[in-house]
Amino acid sequence: MSIYDTLNEQQKLGVTTTEGPVLILAGAGSGKTRVLTHRTAYLIEEKGINPYHIMAITFTNKAAGEMRERIDAMVGYGSESIWVSTFHSTCVRILRRHIDRIGYDTNFTIYDADDSKSVMKEICKRLNIDTKIYKERSLLAAISSAKDELIAPDDFALKAAGDFGKRRQAEVYREYQNVLKKNNALDFDDLIVKTVELLRNDAEVLAYYQERFRYIVVDEYQDTNTAQFELIRLLAGKYKNLCVVGDDDQSIYKFRGANIYNILNFEKHFPDAVTIKLEQNYRSTQNILDAANGVIANNVGRKRKSLWTANDRGEQIDFEQFDTAYDEADFVARDIQSGIRNGKFGYGDYAVLYRTNAQSRLFEERFITSNIPYKIVGGVNFYARKEVKDLLAYLKTIDNARDDLAVRRIINVPKRGIGATTLNRVSDYAEDYGISFYDALKQADEIPSLGKAAAKIRPFVTFIQTMRSKLPYLGVSELLREVIEETGYVKELEAEDTEEAQVRIENIDEFISKAVSYEENEEQPSLGGFLEEVALVADIDGLEEGNEYVVLMTLHSAKGLEFPKVYLAGMEDGLFPSYMSIVSDNATEELEEERRLAYVGITRAKKELAITCARQRMIRGETQYNKVSRFVKEIPAELLSGEIRKPSYGESREQKLPVRPKRPAVSRQPSGQSMQAKAFASARTVGGSLDYGVGDRVSHVKFGNGTVTGIVEGGRDFEVTVAFDTAGTKKMFASFAKLKKI
Repeated sequence: MSIYDTLNEQQKLGVTTTEGPVLILAGAGSGKTRVLTHRTAYLIEEKGINPYHIMAITFTNKAAGEMRERIDAMVGYGSESIWVSTFHSTCVRILRRHIDRIGYDTNFTIYDADDSKSVMKEICKRLNIDTKIYKERSLLAAISSAKDELIAPDDFALKAAGDFGKRRQAEVYREYQNVLKKNNALDFDDLIVKTVELLRNDAEVLAYYQERFRYIVVDEYQDTNTAQFELIRLLAGKYKNLCVVGDDDQSIYKFRGANIYNILNFEKHFPDAVTIKLEQNYRSTQNILDAANGVIANNVGRKRKSLWTANDRGEQIDFEQFDTAYDEADFVARDIQSGIRNGKFGYGDYAVLYRTNAQSRLFEERFITSNIPYKIVGGVNFYARKEVKDLLAYLKTIDNARDDLAVRRIINVPKRGIGATTLNRVSDYAEDYGISFYDALKQADEIPSLGKAAAKIRPFVTFIQTMRSKLPYLGVSELLREVIEETGYVKELEAEDTEEAQVRIENIDEFISKAVSYEENEEQPSLGGFLEEVALVADIDGLEEGNEYVVLMTLHSAKGLEFPKVYLAGMEDGLFPSYMSIVSDNATEELEEERRLAYVGITRAKKELAITCARQRMIRGETQYNKVSRFVKEIPAELLSGEIRKPSYGESREQKLPVRPKRPAVSRQPSGQSMQAKAFASARTVGGSLDYGVGDRVSHVKFGNGTVTGIVEGGRDFEVTVAFDTAGTKKMFASFAKLKKI
């Protein structure tokens, strides 16, 4: 019996179609890795191709290592000649031999993220760039995006004409590249860009590698960016024996530069391409696949295919709608405990997937109190995240400044120019006089060795003392908001304007929600009590972790994984799909990316899938009233065991999408009335007087269609904020706006 007899017909076609360009559309769980390894073996054993002429490219070292192991096991002798590596490793090997042809030495240095940041710091200083306006991370992100698209500094400058901010970025980009060239260094993006430049400009080198790599296979092709596409196009230019494997329905990394049109337009780039669809799924039940098919079919920008399986139909998808996010987390914890007691699953069989990192908090806290072992995959436990630890350190210092670690953590957050030498001198003084580090800071003017540095310490001490004086008058959440506002912590992150900064802001919002929740559930809330409660749930190091634990992760982190039972949590419009995708100028494409993410989440489940959502959820300390995600409604009703409840009349008026408005100054609301209750009462008042509410779609005679994101009662009239589809966000008085609900 041949090794190829174990393949289904479409898989066999993918293995044996070896000449010319081939696009293998590999649906989730359809066995693409088997096709890749068997194809490589087929080329060598059946077609007589020298392993030296075969190249396999993937994205991660782990994926490349696994592919190498499988190919070695299958092919045996000669397999070591096959070039199996990541895009970056491939380019390093090529550049080490030939980069001297484009003006670099072959012993070039590769700069990591920290090296790049150091270079950017120096450039900003030299060019007098205001890093409060143009954050270093933001500038580096703009340069990286340009390189992904093969946009050189000169081209970037041409496109920036007329836009002062872009012109500033162009100036920095040019200088950044000059510094790297002077230092004979490349950053990670340059590894691809410079290889493309080399192949484009040196016909001899291009001919050598085209001859070397007569058969090329690229895995996860839907995740390639423009620079990676051009690299592959050049290498395959002579023989065109290019086989790309991927799934456009699982293209979810646009924010990292992935260009879905590389896979959607493959036949346009290679007109004689053969397309093979792998639609038989070996992972999931048919009900789960039907749900995934039902959702993804709503995307227009895709290649049509439909997953099917020879597995059982399986159980219906468990849809659960709860009143609050806490109830949602409680259900998941109880359901897991029930499955463990019944012997149905082990802890390692469960995964809880969510759209944003911040959603992990409620599940973590509930799992800790229930003694459920868990692990955050692709992230950090909530209370161990830098931004949360920073704000906790501020609260600890305000409450009781005897925690030297907390004080030292935040004395330079934000930067106050207090150097290590100064801190060591303060520490020595504290030790000499047997006082705490903070008490020594208070006496900075009396420490002779500090000199002028004492002036930098004074504002920090004044701030902490001011916050302490407000303790009798401010609740925990108000105090936290004031710390955030006065330190400019979130403003700095907003100025960064990066994906990482956005995630950190969401975590801060969730920390505010934790503070508000504590106040509402405690008879006599206090800062000390709050810190004590957090300490109890944050002591995750004491959690027993055996070989088995429930996995908590974002949907982006879950790609490529599978679990017997999956919970898709927070399936609400405004959360998933995200509010920003709903109101984006490019809403159609953004929503299609979100829908692909939902498809990825659904297809992680092998045997059982539970979809959960909450009718109200606390975002940034305020209650948001959310509709069930449109993606849930796209699942055929007969596949769901639960029912989507229609909101009552009053509730429909209160529905509110989680928008992030500009942060107002800290309010001084009376203690005893929670912010949640106040927001709820305001929504009821407004909702009863207008024929539209927050979250509703409206039209304006001049600005067109948009979504209402805020309504404020202002005496005789209402101030309405609308995020218009094309005109941006506008504030207006209701009587003049004459908005019509659509």
